[in-house]
Amino acid sequence: MVMAPIVGLWQTPAQAQTPANDDVTVELIQLLVESGVLKKEQASALLQRAQARAAQAAQAQPAAQSDTVTAQPGDVRVPYVPTTVRKEIEKNVKDDMLAQAKAENWAQPNTFPDWVSRITLEGDVRVRDESRLYDSRNSNELIDFAAFNRDGPVPTIVANQANPFDFKYLNTRKDRRNLWRYRARLGVKADVSDNWRAGIRLASGSDNNPVSTSDTFGDGMSKKDIWLDNAWISWQAAPWATFTAGRASSPFMATDMLFADDLQFDGISAQLAQNTSENPLALFGNLGMYALDFSHNPWRAESGTEGESENKWLMGAQVGAHWQLNEDNRLTGALAYYRFDNVEGHRSSACTVFSASDGCDSDWSRPAFMQKGNTLFLLRDIRQWSSDPNDWNEWQYVGLASKFDLLDLNLAWETALFDNLDLRLDGNYIRNLAYDKDEMIRRAGGIDNIVTNAEGSTQSGTADVKSGPNAWMMQATFGRGIALAQQGNWRLFTGYKYIQPDALPDGFNDSSFHQGGTNARGYFLGGAYAFDKHLWGQASWSSSREVYGAPLSIDVIRVDLNAQF
Repeated sequence: MVMAPIVGLWQTPAQAQTPANDDVTVELIQLLVESGVLKKEQASALLQRAQARAAQAAQAQPAAQSDTVTAQPGDVRVPYVPTTVRKEIEKNVKDDMLAQAKAENWAQPNTFPDWVSRITLEGDVRVRDESRLYDSRNSNELIDFAAFNRDGPVPTIVANQANPFDFKYLNTRKDRRNLWRYRARLGVKADVSDNWRAGIRLASGSDNNPVSTSDTFGDGMSKKDIWLDNAWISWQAAPWATFTAGRASSPFMATDMLFADDLQFDGISAQLAQNTSENPLALFGNLGMYALDFSHNPWRAESGTEGESENKWLMGAQVGAHWQLNEDNRLTGALAYYRFDNVEGHRSSACTVFSASDGCDSDWSRPAFMQKGNTLFLLRDIRQWSSDPNDWNEWQYVGLASKFDLLDLNLAWETALFDNLDLRLDGNYIRNLAYDKDEMIRRAGGIDNIVTNAEGSTQSGTADVKSGPNAWMMQATFGRGIALAQQGNWRLFTGYKYIQPDALPDGFNDSSFHQGGTNARGYFLGGAYAFDKHLWGQASWSSSREVYGAPLSIDVIRVDLNAQF
């Protein structure tokens, strides 16, 4: 902000033609205004104080006659001030400025270390009331295969008899009402240099699963766990290109039908994007390579080694565009390809196990994390060591029957309606290009080894796998300020999801809808309201059931209070 020139300040009659801003104090005040340190109102207050003291001095000592200086519009005229009064005013002005500077913490720029100015803190807290409601007609014989692998190997046969007693089953009929849950995250970002940044974030969570950082209150009011959720370094090579290495948020445009909102990606990413403010049609692209599991087998006594294993990777590439049709309409589209490398299970070579501590050569191929829905098969081809059937035991793991190479299409249309209302429509279609039912059966070593999504029997010739490679979702969001960036903003949303069992890996998507995973279809709806700029509430309901197989209907109701800082 620039002040108007100040004419006549501190002038003697002989100095009437001398520019007033030659005076050191006036220059100092004007420079402080120009640099933004002082506001114009503050400078005016200082000048008014000077005028008042000058008037007092004028009464004590008549001002000498001088030629009149022609005033310009916006100029301020102050009578002549004697030297003694001027020095006193200078001292008072300096004292006032120093006092204000100390109060506003700009007088001592080196008070804090340099690194403080390069650090940004951010975080959020969510408190939730959640109810999980199950249909009483649901099957009560659905095995929890995530726990089967996590706690395994599990004895599926004991003394030549099928063993259901060590299996863990999914809760399918007992409602869980009013679970009080929370999520807390705290992150630090640092500007290492002009083009380099680094960040870390801590988050809550009931365990180390990748798709949720929520935890449940209670448990005797015990203290809660904290996990490392983010750790990354990024380099902005150009205004349109950023590269990130470490554990960071997803760079891809994707819905929670494929990747949960809380999911973080371990690896390297590249984000390329044109400036949307300068281009009505702006292109963007994302690339990434991420580590899913550095797998290994247990040490095997019979071979004296761990044996061979394969690391598991996710590789993704996406291209898209933002198109600003006009002031009120905007289209966004993106097409992505994701390759999940080595995530499918491998049937082992013939192996003999004497106890749960023994391993087989394909144990490494079991999923590192899973929810439910994918087609699974028994990994171990176990050969019994005894000729007596009473000695026959079988400890097993399960693996994914399908490979996953995904084509992912996302479209979004945003439009401004009447009365400052907005509408956004989203669509998402996913197809697993690697889905092959016959290949899945061969990979399992026969349909008899498939333990989910299989129907019929080999004896009757009706055995078949009930699955599919497709998933799609549609969502409509309506409201005022859909992003909830200001107090009073609100939104309503509704949508539908349809996910066939092997359309995508079941371990990485939203853990709320159908309690996570695939083989699910149903509706969801909800609304949110911003109580303040960084405080909002949301209520949502989803109702889902299976696509194929045994009946499993689940309703989930959530009421959230969110705070962000």
